[in-house]
Amino acid sequence: MSEKKFQPWHGWILFGVSLGAVVILGMVTALLLERRAEVASIFNNRKAPMVGEAVHSPNEDFRTDFPREYETWRATEQTDFESAPLDQKFDKNAKPKMCYNGSEAVDVLAGRPNMVILWAGYAFSWDYTTPRGHMHTIEDMTRSLRTGAPDTETTGSNQPGTCWTCKSPDVPRIMAEKGVAEYYKANWAMWGNEIVNPLGCSDCHDPETMDLRISRPALIEAYARQGIDITKASHQEMRSLVCAQCHVEYYFKDDPATPEKDQYLTFPWDKGFSVEDMEAYYDATGYFDYKHALSRAPILKAQHPGFETAKMGIHGQRGVSCADCHMPYKAEGGVKFSDHHIQSPLAKMDRTCLVCHRESEETLLANVFERQHKCEELAVRLEDELARAHIEAKYAWDKGATEAQMANALQLIRKAQWRWDFAVAAHGAFFHAPQEVTRILGRGLDYALQARMEVQKTLAKNGHLEAVPMPDISTKEKAQKYIGLDIPAKEAAKKKFLETIRPKWIESARANGVIREDAYVTCQL
Repeated sequence: MSEKKFQPWHGWILFGVSLGAVVILGMVTALLLERRAEVASIFNNRKAPMVGEAVHSPNEDFRTDFPREYETWRATEQTDFESAPLDQKFDKNAKPKMCYNGSEAVDVLAGRPNMVILWAGYAFSWDYTTPRGHMHTIEDMTRSLRTGAPDTETTGSNQPGTCWTCKSPDVPRIMAEKGVAEYYKANWAMWGNEIVNPLGCSDCHDPETMDLRISRPALIEAYARQGIDITKASHQEMRSLVCAQCHVEYYFKDDPATPEKDQYLTFPWDKGFSVEDMEAYYDATGYFDYKHALSRAPILKAQHPGFETAKMGIHGQRGVSCADCHMPYKAEGGVKFSDHHIQSPLAKMDRTCLVCHRESEETLLANVFERQHKCEELAVRLEDELARAHIEAKYAWDKGATEAQMANALQLIRKAQWRWDFAVAAHGAFFHAPQEVTRILGRGLDYALQARMEVQKTLAKNGHLEAVPMPDISTKEKAQKYIGLDIPAKEAAKKKFLETIRPKWIESARANGVIREDAYVTCQL
């Protein structure tokens, strides 16, 4: 067999390919250097430097030097994105049960009245809407019925000042000025004229260097109790940790041994990040958020463990950060920057999902909604069983059941509702970790059914064998009336507060230079 010989023209082809590769690499390098040079120029020639400032609250002051980031952050004011209706983009007959964290405010209790029953005895039974963008953090907190209706500029709320913690860059400013413990101990209304700027720049960035940083102590403290110095995290880790300051499960610790730290914001991670780990943490001290108004069960109210559930899913396990999907890069001129219009990745799939995935947008959406719908189906089923368990437990109490007879059932209700709330309150969990959420909800359903059986046994022991009558709780209004709420009175009080006290807060904040004239302050009931 004759061997193929190297021909002269082969060399010319090789030379041409090599030359082309060198040219392309040179162009890429030049482009990268140009971008780096422009970015360096932005930082080296800041017109409004914030030298020596640990916190700078007014977001508008960052606009001069960082117009791209500022304008995309302002876009979080928009409320026109709906997630679930995207089903209908490819299937006109699709009828999703609810929206999955779009940017609009949706009255969840109106669509899921069983939640009113689950939260009886807690302010979430008054009012619960889906979260909007960061531009609305102050407005939505102030407008919510849950924060009550302060009757003076500094008193009258039914919530502690700790509730403000994740809503504004004014929070780390006040912590620095007044002390962390003093900030936590105040009434919610106490900070009304101080916490006025919506979540923004200084919450995640050092205002002088613009490096990512942790601006609130709870996250650092939680990791420190595990022996981890989170302040030494990598840049990629920080692109999730700045989000983890707020999108986590937490509680307000009230330790009699340290009364100076009442209502101290604490993350229950000492035993781990799973739903069982946090339950064990709470059980060790007998903690509960509230006693249920119907069943008297000691309930744990999950907040929004988005960071924890994201860690449990495939993206988190592969090192994908929150910012990779919720703040995708944009290119403008010679500058590449993170889009600060933080919202669902499904709103801009060409710059999020399709950067890594090779499937079509249609296929990816179908996969996402299939998983979300399955989680949703199980969550709704668990809600129904829990609502029945609470109502049946009340019936048993009314028929003379003793605490000893009800003890096991109440603990099972606590376990079931903790799992339901953990899965539902973790915004995006049905996307982030559908397998783990399905496991959690399935276990919760098991506990709820066990609880109902225990209540039935107690009723039988006390001679009541008939079926427990179920009230009509088919609407939010009927459910709220059943648990004894006077929502019209709460709405009237809130309206009065918004018309009388709220304007005084804004006037005081502007007079003291805490807020700029063009800041977003709209707030209506």
